[in-house]
Amino acid sequence: YFDGISSAMEDEAFSNISGKAISLDCQTHSSFCREFTVSSPKMSIGKVMVYTCSVWLLAYAVFFFTENTAVLSSAILITLTGMMLHIHFVKVDHESLLVIGSLGIQVSSNYASGREVTTFIEMSRIKDIVINEAIIYYLCVLLKEPSEPNVVSSVVPLFQSSKPRLNCLAKVYKSCQEILSKCQ
Repeated sequence: YFDGISSAMEDEAFSNISGKAISLDCQTHSSFCREFTVSSPKMSIGKVMVYTCSVWLLAYAVFFFTENTAVLSSAILITLTGMMLHIHFVKVDHESLLVIGSLGIQVSSNYASGREVTTFIEMSRIKDIVINEAIIYYLCVLLKEPSEPNVVSSVVPLFQSSKPRLNCLAKVYKSCQEILSKCQ
């Protein structure tokens, strides 16, 4: 399945639930350690220009009738602030899942601004990794109740920003199960 250090899964095309192309990069660091990175399409400069021009044209139209310069200044400040907030808190460039055999799982989201959010889940807290079906399919980690190991205490969804389709989730799931089976 994984022969070598890195496999870009180029023989298979992946898309998200909206039909937009995404990429899956799989790296095998050892037989007990694999990393999966799902990358989303970059932000379209065309869309940014359309939104910005629309807001500024609307502000100019209001300015034309009111002759109030505060309208133009407000429009500029609102669009710049909105774009900065969007790239810092909303637009995720890529999400990664690092599975380390007996140690645990690290989940990371990298935003367009360069900000990174990382969470680590110890292996002792993990009951299983499954593909769950709600309205969409998603990969999730089932966490054990510390006092009752057979009870699921919570569910941690993975790849929530990129929202890959089932074929992509299945590749990650199979590889995660290989590692988990070696650790039990």
